[in-house]
Amino acid sequence: MADLKERLLPPKPASAINLRDSCHRPSASGRQPFQGVDVVGLKKRGQSLRSWIRVDSLGNSEVLEVDKFTMMRRCDLPARDLRLLDPLFVYPSTILGREKAIVVNLEQIRCIITADEVLLLNSLDSYVLQYVMELQRRLATAGVGDMWKPDGPADTGRRRGSRNFDSMFQSPSPDYLPFEFRALEVALEAACTFLDSQAAELEIEAYPLLDELTSKISTLNLERVRRLKSRLVALTRRVQKVRDEIEQLMDDDGDMAEMYLTEKKRRMETSFYGDQSLLGYRSTDGALSISAPVSPVSSPPEGRKLEKSLSIARSRHESVRSSEGSTESIEELEMLLEAYFVLIDSTLNKLTSLKEYIDDTEDFINIQLDNVRNQLIQFELLLTTATFVVAIFGVVAGVFGMNFPISLFDDGGAFNWVIAITGVAGITIFFAFVGFFRYKRLMPL
Repeated sequence: MADLKERLLPPKPASAINLRDSCHRPSASGRQPFQGVDVVGLKKRGQSLRSWIRVDSLGNSEVLEVDKFTMMRRCDLPARDLRLLDPLFVYPSTILGREKAIVVNLEQIRCIITADEVLLLNSLDSYVLQYVMELQRRLATAGVGDMWKPDGPADTGRRRGSRNFDSMFQSPSPDYLPFEFRALEVALEAACTFLDSQAAELEIEAYPLLDELTSKISTLNLERVRRLKSRLVALTRRVQKVRDEIEQLMDDDGDMAEMYLTEKKRRMETSFYGDQSLLGYRSTDGALSISAPVSPVSSPPEGRKLEKSLSIARSRHESVRSSEGSTESIEELEMLLEAYFVLIDSTLNKLTSLKEYIDDTEDFINIQLDNVRNQLIQFELLLTTATFVVAIFGVVAGVFGMNFPISLFDDGGAFNWVIAITGVAGITIFFAFVGFFRYKRLMPL
């Protein structure tokens, strides 16, 4: 990991001449990916350079610094797609299939996948470094040049039938996947693993806290559960977005066919060389013969019509082959997406179960609070009844305390009889009210 960090660290600020020379220097594959990058001109125009990590199909990695417009021209992408990769903005997880690239924004993994290379925004995040290391390891396991060999339908069916979803996460990608699918698989695995680890950490923290809350309801525990639930809702949204994105790709055959970059590149090259070879055909006496390319100006009208007819026939044949090949690639990509759909769906089920457990805990706490509230109401009802009984003694005392003559005041034992009769009457009234409350089920029996 330390060696990879040293290799992928952004280069120190150098002079404009050195950086411009590094942009013109060809890569290991013999290509010159970023031609004509004038750093001095970019600084004058205010265009900021960004550091990208490039991993080619052979597993070689290097750090490049280019501006946004150069990247747009290189990958044939609009500005709104590159904006999804901007680390300054928070966008939901997205997987977009374009003409020459796949734009991937999955949690920390933000990259552009082409038929020959992967371009990631340079970052010291551990998940980005792990993505680069894992991709290099899988590319080194099996040569990418021998990955995709469409020999025929029978061979394709045999390969497809030998695939096992359970062993896919324990072993490298199948050797028949093209480069862009391998890179996409590593990105999906990194995102799903990251979300699943966060869900596992949340489970480890949540269940003991909820059990403690059920045994002791306090303000501190309630506040901790509230923060936990906020984290759960945010994580569930992120997992749900990744799941919806994979499901949307699986439901749209056109989007999946658009992501098959290696096959599209091969067909474009075949179409280009086919156009070049058709220039060497000309009509002589109703037959086709191979000759040097004929200028359209000097060729007769019949020859130009024949060339046009051949071009139309070749285009139709290529379209038929394209539809057949896209069907095969859709099946392979669909199987790949299904595996990670199952993985992210299991993570979502974990979070759903945790949310249900939190809801059940909240219901249990509400039931406990309602029970306490009911006990308080019953106790208040008893106190109110007792207060009413005591008020009867006050009424009797008030009556006998009035200043009027009565013969009862002359009898010394009359006071005891008044107290006894008032007490018995009060107790009788109290138990009468309690019996009435139990009859109306306002108190437990």
